[in-house]
Amino acid sequence: MKILFIQTGGTIDKDYPRQTKGYAFEISEPAVRQILERANPSFEYDIIPLLRKDSLDLTVKDKKKIFEECEKVDTDKIIITHGTDTIIDTAAFLSELKNKTIILTGAFKPEKFTNTDADFNVGSAVGAVNVLGYGVYIAMNGNIFRYDEVRRDKVTGKFISN
Repeated sequence: MKILFIQTGGTIDKDYPRQTKGYAFEISEPAVRQILERANPSFEYDIIPLLRKDSLDLTVKDKKKIFEECEKVDTDKIIITHGTDTIIDTAAFLSELKNKTIILTGAFKPEKFTNTDADFNVGSAVGAVNVLGYGVYIAMNGNIFRYDEVRRDKVTGKFISN
């Protein structure tokens, strides 16, 4: 079994700025690389750093790029790291893809933080991609949701079933 991880950006990949006196975060190297190194998994994987954007800055052109990358790869198990603000929109955009199990995940705090949820969410996505059938899903907050059966609670910010 081989899993393809695609980086699109978002909080999970944010890092402190390289410039001095900088307050904004930058999108850094794929966080999933550090997560997998710590986990030492027994499966094969590839990582493609496709985009490095905050999800609020993703355009339709960017979503098409993600779609095309998912469509052209040989593997049918794909995990996309993505910003949480528009993760549901991108998942819906990818829903036309067939014969693939695609899971989008992210984090509320960057992987660089010690109290991040990144490891937990990526681990949930890895477990799910191995047992779910073809389709598009979101792995957040210890749950796996079909892309069209999830919403974000406006009060807590957590992802919950419709």
